[in-house]
Amino acid sequence: MTVHDKTIHATALSRRSLLKAGAGLAIGAYIARGGKAFAQAPAPAAYNIAPNTFVIIKPDNTVTVLCKGIEFGQGQFTGMATLVAEELDADWSQMRADHAPSNPVLYKNLLFGVQGTGGSSAVANSYIQMRQVGAAARELLVAAAAETWQVPAAEITVESGVIKHASGKEGRFGEFADKAMQMPVPSDPKLKDPSTFKLIGSEGIVKRLDSADKTDGKALYTLDIHEPDMLTVVIARSPKFGGTVKSFDATAAKAIPGVVDVKQVPTGIAVYAKGFWPAKTGRDALKIVWDDSKAETRGSAQLLSEFRALSKTPGKVVKSEGDFDGSMAKGGRVVEVEYVFPYLAHAPMEPLNGYLKWEGDTAYARYGCQFPTPDHAVIAQTLGIPMEKVKLDVILAGGSFGRRAQQTTHVARELAEVAKAMGPGKPIKLVWTREDDMRGGYYRPYSIHRMRGVVRDGKIEAWSDTIVGQSIMKGSAFEAMTFKDGLDSTSYEGSNEIPYDVANFKCDMHQVDVGVPVLWWRSVGHTHTGYAVEAFVDELLEAAGKDPIEGRLELMGKKPRHAGVLKAVAELADWKKAKVETGRARGVAVVESFNTFVAQIVELSMTDDGPRVHKVWCAVDCGVAVNPDIIRAQMEGGIGFGLGHILYAEQTLDAGRPVAGNFDTYRSLRINEMPEIEVVIVKSTEKPSGVGEPGVPPLGPAVANAMAKLGVGRPRQLPIVPGASA
Repeated sequence: MTVHDKTIHATALSRRSLLKAGAGLAIGAYIARGGKAFAQAPAPAAYNIAPNTFVIIKPDNTVTVLCKGIEFGQGQFTGMATLVAEELDADWSQMRADHAPSNPVLYKNLLFGVQGTGGSSAVANSYIQMRQVGAAARELLVAAAAETWQVPAAEITVESGVIKHASGKEGRFGEFADKAMQMPVPSDPKLKDPSTFKLIGSEGIVKRLDSADKTDGKALYTLDIHEPDMLTVVIARSPKFGGTVKSFDATAAKAIPGVVDVKQVPTGIAVYAKGFWPAKTGRDALKIVWDDSKAETRGSAQLLSEFRALSKTPGKVVKSEGDFDGSMAKGGRVVEVEYVFPYLAHAPMEPLNGYLKWEGDTAYARYGCQFPTPDHAVIAQTLGIPMEKVKLDVILAGGSFGRRAQQTTHVARELAEVAKAMGPGKPIKLVWTREDDMRGGYYRPYSIHRMRGVVRDGKIEAWSDTIVGQSIMKGSAFEAMTFKDGLDSTSYEGSNEIPYDVANFKCDMHQVDVGVPVLWWRSVGHTHTGYAVEAFVDELLEAAGKDPIEGRLELMGKKPRHAGVLKAVAELADWKKAKVETGRARGVAVVESFNTFVAQIVELSMTDDGPRVHKVWCAVDCGVAVNPDIIRAQMEGGIGFGLGHILYAEQTLDAGRPVAGNFDTYRSLRINEMPEIEVVIVKSTEKPSGVGEPGVPPLGPAVANAMAKLGVGRPRQLPIVPGASA
C-alpha cells in the first residue's frame, strides 16, 4: 500500500525502481492447485503479501490493485480488485486496477513459479494471496488510525472505505496511508469468514473495471503506441514452416517512401519504416528466394492419411485398467469411431506485436505480454544485457486464447532481434499483420482419436482411446512440467481420466513430430479430448438404449461434481419434460477442465448451411464464485468461441503452406448466429478454479450429440461445415 503522489510509489517510474530494488516482504505460504497441465510444476516458494507490492492508496482514497497477470478480456482486473476490496472493506467505487511490471520474484504465478497468465489460474492462484494483501492493508490502516486518534485498534471499524471509532471520529483511507506505511506489516492478517462476504459472490455490486476505458477509447494497446522517431517493423517470413532465406533483393522496398532500412534477421527479412503502411508496402516489394530444403511440405490430406494409419496401431499406453482386449473378445455391441480435429488458429482481435527501445546497456519493453518472466529473460539474453537492465511493462492485449503465451518466447526474441539489428537508440514497434498471425503457426495441434468400446446387456463394458497428435511442450522450457513417461500430458488430458466408471479401460497415444509449430489453444488438450470423450459416451449410451443424462449419471458414482453440474443443467433446461419443437433436438456434454466442471445442453435445428444452435443451457461449478457476472460472461464467451470453431474453423495446409489468412477464409461465428444462453452457477465452498477456458470444451460434443439425436449423424471430422467462407 503506497501512500500518495509525493512518495516513492507515486509514479510508474519510481514504482518500477522500487520493484527492481528488492523482493519486499515474504509473508506466509500458499500453494495453489490448478490445472492438470501444470501438475508437475515444483512447489512455489512462500509468496509475497507486502502491501506496497500490490496495492496503491492515494490521497483521493482510490485503491489501485497491481495485477500480476494480464488483462485481455477475461476480467482479471476486476477479479483481483474484488479479492482485495473484500478484505480491505473498501467501497467498490474506490477500486482501480493496473498491470504489475515484470518481476518474477514479486509477481510469480503461484502455480507456475514464474510470472505468467494461463491454465485458467488467475483467481485460483491468487485467491488467498490477494485476500491477505487486502487484510494486511486494512490492519495497517486501522493501526494508523488508532495511533492518530489515540484509541485501541480493536474499537475501530471499517466499512465501505470509511474508518470509524465509537467516539464519532472517522476518516478515509487516504488520510492514513502515510502513517500506515510506517507500521510493521502484519505477519498473519486475519481473513474474513466467507459468510460475511459483501463483494465476493455478490450480484450487481461489482462492475468491471476495464469496460469504460475500452468503450471510450482510453484503453492503451500496443498498436496504440506512437512515439517520436519510432520505427514500425514488419517481417517477411517463409511461407512454409522451416523455410529459410536463400537470397533477397531489397532495392524496390527501399525505394518506397517512408522505408528507412531493410535487414535480415533470424526469422526473415525485416522492413523498418516510419509507419505501418510503408513498412507493409516495402515488404510487399521485396524479392526473396526461399530455401525449403528443411521445410514442412506435407499437406492436410497427407497428414490425415498418416495420422489415420497410426491410429489403427497400438500407441504408448497412458492408462490401462481391467482387461480391455479380454472384454472385447466376449462380444456384444461393438462401437468403433474416429474423430478428426484440424489445426486451429487463435485469431485474437489484436494480432501479435511489441514495443522495445534498446539503449545499448539498458532496454525498455512494453506490450501485451502474457508470460513476462520468460519473455523478460529472452529479451535480455538476445540483447546481451542482464535481466535487471531490462524493464518490461505489461499492458492490455486484445485477446489471446493462448497465442501470447508462447512456450518458445518467439515473439519476444524476434522483437529483440529487430531492435538489435537496427542498433541502440531507436524505438521499435514490431507488428504482425492478421495474415502473419493466421499463417504464422502455433496452432491448436492436429489430432485424431480412434475410439473402441463394447456394450453388453445395456452396460458399457469396455472403452479405448488411441490418440495421434503433436506435443505442445516438447523441446521447450515447460517440457519437464508436463511430460510423463515420454508423453506430453497436455495431449491426452481428459482422455486418460474419464468421469465414467468403465471396468475395462485403455488410453494410448502416438506422439508424432510435424514441422508445424503448435501451442496451447483455449482449453488446451480438453478442446479435442472433451469432444472425443463426450461424443463417444453418447454413442455408447445410444447403443445401450440409455438416456444421455441418466446414462451418464449412472456411471458417475465417484464423480459428484460432474454429476452436480449435469443435474443442474438438466434442471435448468427441463430435460425430462420440455417439449422440443419439431425439427429440433437437444444434446448434452459435461467436461472438467482446470478443476472446473461445466455441463451444457444445446438445442438446434438443421439448415441448408449447417446446424443452427438456438439455445445453450450451461451449468458451471468453479468453486467459490468470486465474480458471478464475469463467470457468466466467460461461459457465454467460451460458448460463442467454441461454436464458431467447431462449425467453421480450420487451418489447412497446401504442400506445407497455411491457406487461411484472414477472416474471409477463417470463418468465425457471426453475431446473428450467437445462440441464447442461460447460465447457472452451482454453489460451492471448494477453492476457486478458472473460468477462462472451461466453457469451450462441452459445446462441441453437445452440438454433435444433438445432431445425432436429430438423425443427421454425429460429426466425426471437424469443422462441421468445411470450406465455409465469410
